[in-house]
Amino acid sequence: MKTIGGQLEERGYWGNKVEFILAVAGNVVGLGNVWRFPYLCYKYGGGAFLIPYLVFVVTCGVPLFLLESAIGQYTQEGGITCWRRLCPLAEGIGYAGQVIQVYGCVYLIIILAWALFYLIFSFSSQLPWASCDNTWNTEKCVNLADKNLTLNWTTPINSTSAATEFWERRVLALSGGIEEVGKINWEILLCLIATWIVCYFCIWKGVRSTGKVVYFTATFPYLMLLVLLIRGLTLPGALQGVVFYLYPQPSLLLDSQVWMEAGSQIVFSYSLSVGTLTVLNSYNKYNNNCYRDCFWLCLLNSGTSLVAGFAVFSVLGFMAHKQGVPIEEVAESGPGLAFIAYPQAVAMMPFPQLWAVCFFIMIILLGIDTHFVAMECIITSVTDMFPTVLRRTGRREIFLLFFCLFCFVGQLFLVTEGGMYVFQLFDTYACSGACLLFLCIFESLAMGWVFGAERLCDAIEDMTSSRPHYIFILCWKYLTPLGSLVSFVCSVVEYQPLTFNRWYVYPDWAYALGWLLALSSILLVPGWAIGRLLAGKGSLKQRWLQLCNSDTNLPLTNKQGIKETDLTTQANELARLTVEEHANGH
Repeated sequence: MKTIGGQLEERGYWGNKVEFILAVAGNVVGLGNVWRFPYLCYKYGGGAFLIPYLVFVVTCGVPLFLLESAIGQYTQEGGITCWRRLCPLAEGIGYAGQVIQVYGCVYLIIILAWALFYLIFSFSSQLPWASCDNTWNTEKCVNLADKNLTLNWTTPINSTSAATEFWERRVLALSGGIEEVGKINWEILLCLIATWIVCYFCIWKGVRSTGKVVYFTATFPYLMLLVLLIRGLTLPGALQGVVFYLYPQPSLLLDSQVWMEAGSQIVFSYSLSVGTLTVLNSYNKYNNNCYRDCFWLCLLNSGTSLVAGFAVFSVLGFMAHKQGVPIEEVAESGPGLAFIAYPQAVAMMPFPQLWAVCFFIMIILLGIDTHFVAMECIITSVTDMFPTVLRRTGRREIFLLFFCLFCFVGQLFLVTEGGMYVFQLFDTYACSGACLLFLCIFESLAMGWVFGAERLCDAIEDMTSSRPHYIFILCWKYLTPLGSLVSFVCSVVEYQPLTFNRWYVYPDWAYALGWLLALSSILLVPGWAIGRLLAGKGSLKQRWLQLCNSDTNLPLTNKQGIKETDLTTQANELARLTVEEHANGH
């Protein structure tokens, strides 16, 4: 819808509540729910891991989810300008979040290209990762899907599975290290181009197009997950996998690493501190009940993670049963689960092509809506900074195209033979849990203490007619920053140098590059605050107070001002009448 003159476009709103719910659900329910949570739950205490997980859900996840949702709906601004209106001193949080989002857009979409590559091969008469008769296979290749395997069969020394060789030698064409860039894999590059084209047209018209696309991208993965869950639970050995997944090991609760991983998982899976929730909620009407939405969406996220664990580990239990090996040898996280373990498992099932197609469609859809919503977050945040320039007719589409091309050029290293090493560098440093936890600390401090937790509750009550429970004030002011700080410190203290496949050690310059990527977002928070303090006018105290004051045109502030004006008018009118009565009496 255009304004008079046909030059500037309105910011817009969601078409209806369902579009908003599906967009947020599609963003927060992603690949981390499928391959990260189940593995962490298994590795760090099974059912006992749910204790630190739930602690962080209550103290960090839900409070920050509500905080970010509320400030987006309250200000109707993107991830940067919302801080400019609420707490200018903390505007660096918005910039840091967008930097992390850009890093995510640069490297995470490569997962979709890999998944598309696998999906294409899933229509083959024989799955290429279920055979050792291909040109890329070596003499050490072993086909674990061979029907002649017995339960007592063991893998020969120094052998590699057919699924591993397909992944490393066919898909990645893996080089010897990050210093050996090698040539571009043109097949993966074409898959990458295809995914970028899809993502572009998903959001090129803003919430008008995004709201329609999520009807499919946010719901269909659940159908695929349900199909894979039912299939997994009916396989022999499934119970063994589920037991390994949930068997409680309370002794691990004393390990600080467990609590750090639980905190990081909450920040990752709830999409906290990067501005996504703020942007998505900024397209809601002012009176939307974000307080109620928060609880349902958080429940959906954590519930999906738990259910995905049953789907994944029932299949891994089947693999362990079929190969006659401990489940520890087939359970892994990250790309290894999606592109080695699970494809290897479906190769052992009847009708393997059908289950491979279901799995990779689910992976693509889980990833694609997370990705294009992240792109929407960046585009909206920048557009809100320069509305008179970027809201002109056709400007958004052009800006989005340039942004996609920028990310695509930055990804060319990822489709080379050394691309996987670069991928892990981004995954470990640029978008790490430590970076996100750092932003969570200052986000909760800024809103809890500078803007005011009670004042935020007033704003939520004004929007939803429901006042948040007092526990939210305690979390925003004390529990959330403290929990995030402890997890952040643990992640730094217990830092382990990055390796690949447990044998490749990165060169020193790669570690330096990784830390540079991490610090590029972290340092923006204090750097922006210090820069604004130095650039301001007046005494240091005056500059500090000025940067801590929120915009006087905020909705609740306006209402309070009108109310105060009405009271003043009423008082003046009462005084006038009193004077007149006294005058008439005399």
